Amino acid sequence: MNEENQTRFGFVNFAETWNGRLAMMGILIGLGTELITGQSILRQIGFG
Repeated sequence: MNEENQTRFGFVNFAETWNGRLAMMGILIGLGTELITGQSILRQIGFG
């Protein structure tokens, strides 16, 4: 099957790769925000 014709949804390598990339970006943005504001992520969203 041609790579262009493969599905990009579900538990396929394409989706898992992007899921991992976005998770890493979220962690980095969260840590950066903590460094800038001095507050934890939970406190910033109202749980702390």
